[in-house]
Amino acid sequence: MPAYTIKFLPEDRVVAANEGDNLLEIAMRSDVYINASCGGNGTCGKCRVKIIEGQASAPIHSKVSREDYDAGIRLACMTTVHGDAVVEIPPESQVDRMALRRKMEIPHVLSAFGSTDFIRGWKVDPPVSKRYIELQRPSADDNVSDLRRLEREFQARYGRNEISIDFQVLKALNTTLREAGWKVTLTVIETDRGIGIINVEPGNTEDRNYSIAFDIGTTTISAQALDLANCSVVKAAERKDNGLDLCTLAELSDYNGQIRYGEDVIARIMCAQKKGGLEKLQKALVKTMNGLIKELLSMGGIRAEDITNIVCAGNTTMTHLLLGVSPKYIMLAPYTPVLASGVSGFAPSGAATDANGAPKACEENEAEQGASGIVIPPVRVKDIGITLNEYGRLFVSPCVSSYVGGDIVAGVIGCGLFQKENVSLYMDIGTNGEIVLGNRDWLMCASCSAGPAFEGGGIKFGMRAGKGAIEQVKIHPVTYEPMVLTVGKTKPAGICGSGLIDIVAGLIETGLIDQNGKFRRDRDTARVRHGEDGYEYVICYAPESQVERDIVITEVDIDNLVRTKAAVYAGCKVLLDNAGLSYGEMEKVIIAGGFGHYIDIERAQVIGLLPELPLERFIFIGNGSLLGARLFSFSRGFLREAERVARNMTNIELSNSTSFMDEFVAAMFLPHTDQDLFPGVMERLKNGG
Repeated sequence: MPAYTIKFLPEDRVVAANEGDNLLEIAMRSDVYINASCGGNGTCGKCRVKIIEGQASAPIHSKVSREDYDAGIRLACMTTVHGDAVVEIPPESQVDRMALRRKMEIPHVLSAFGSTDFIRGWKVDPPVSKRYIELQRPSADDNVSDLRRLEREFQARYGRNEISIDFQVLKALNTTLREAGWKVTLTVIETDRGIGIINVEPGNTEDRNYSIAFDIGTTTISAQALDLANCSVVKAAERKDNGLDLCTLAELSDYNGQIRYGEDVIARIMCAQKKGGLEKLQKALVKTMNGLIKELLSMGGIRAEDITNIVCAGNTTMTHLLLGVSPKYIMLAPYTPVLASGVSGFAPSGAATDANGAPKACEENEAEQGASGIVIPPVRVKDIGITLNEYGRLFVSPCVSSYVGGDIVAGVIGCGLFQKENVSLYMDIGTNGEIVLGNRDWLMCASCSAGPAFEGGGIKFGMRAGKGAIEQVKIHPVTYEPMVLTVGKTKPAGICGSGLIDIVAGLIETGLIDQNGKFRRDRDTARVRHGEDGYEYVICYAPESQVERDIVITEVDIDNLVRTKAAVYAGCKVLLDNAGLSYGEMEKVIIAGGFGHYIDIERAQVIGLLPELPLERFIFIGNGSLLGARLFSFSRGFLREAERVARNMTNIELSNSTSFMDEFVAAMFLPHTDQDLFPGVMERLKNGG
């Protein structure tokens, strides 16, 4: 029996614990969230908690000042319990899921599931569909088996010969047909193996066919409910205003439950190697998905039995963890995943697009496919722990390599890059920076280990874009005083990625730092001072903050950001050099990912993250991974096309590239050592911003 009880504030959550239990592990197993980006090894200093009362011990740690330690502040990962205790989780260590659901109000964002400018020539042809049929009752003159009767009617109506049926459906077939009066709806799945009947239900339910598209991110999981019968995103009544229903899309996001085991994919892979680690990670991911599914069903008024399939797109590590497959060798040279093919039942087709650049219909592809490779059929969602029904199927987007995953392939499909005649650059900036260059004739890709700075990792007061995160900053050019805007317009709690870009851009524009990212000490302001980690700039003094400490940006923080932006810029430059192209020859720069919504293009150019091109060449597409997964749900032709794109995309391994290191070093400057690449920025800096 557990010896003690631990009460977590502000949730008032009481959980059981034993003598010597680690406080962070107690929180993990009890689903109490405490920020721990290093996976619990004491290096990030993010899991700060306050021991209000009780018995818990922890050594003095370099990440906690003596003053804070005396006030009861501890690192949860370093703390063990020795009795009942009350533990307060401060704002900076909490998770704010509401921030994930705030509306994007950024110009140039292209929404819905793709305008005609994005995708051409596609047709509605979901991989899982419903077919209503009416069977002749058995008679003395026609007493063939129930299965043969079903097959005969289906072939007569739909003209397909390659038909299979799930064993569980077969076992209940006689009862289902008779209780339905021989009028039933078949749920059928179409793959390279032909048509499979996965469910038979009474009556005509063709109009009740739904799917859920998932973007499985390392930090965030996003999901959207889709109405396959009407080829639309499910609408959900959000609230009433003046008696009118205001409708919103049935789309939700939540933090990936795996983040408690580590912030990035390397930490997750290492965790998966521990005893029981792979199972814990898989269950944490699926638990988050199940929570989103339950909420989406409620929002859209959908029955669980009407969800016929789920389509997922994620990076290679997340794909492995979702399926419960060990990702061990993804992080070990020569970096080989267990699988890169999608879980879709389709092989890559030799017939890619027609004369208009549109993917050919599946029937055309089947006639001239020349397909090759092992086909992985969709799996039952229940087999990976998703709680829906007995027959729903899971489709997963194919990957390219260990570090260019199915989320990028889905994004390339979703934004139509694979159909474009002119060359464009696709960028998904997050914990890693994945980039794709090309057009309808060729595609090459790379992944740069950008680091977690844009997600708040490696930054002293870094945090995700939750409530209180500083997201916009303007620094006065004379007084050097900051004007700060936070998520939710509350007291500052930390700095998120977009705020970090704003701050560093402001510091260099006002001359508070030089182009090496070092503070100038001759400026007349008390906000530049020497702190415990070297020189720093005070963005917010303690009385004005939620965390009751001065929120600062340090030279170490700036160096981490410069390294991150240098990796992204260098990766893009290497791809361009391999193609013999320059930035100026890009028709469009397509920016994907949730973080991309909040990037100020001009500020990102000031620090050298994005190339200096006219603003109209940049397009934000939002969540490209979810965009592609949505298309996969609506048209099986795109699932086959995704396999072709993933198989034919040329991956440039930057870790082995000497030119990448040269470009990286050149980009370790604000904005860049080659000033000719940023003439407009340099002119503004010379003129005082």
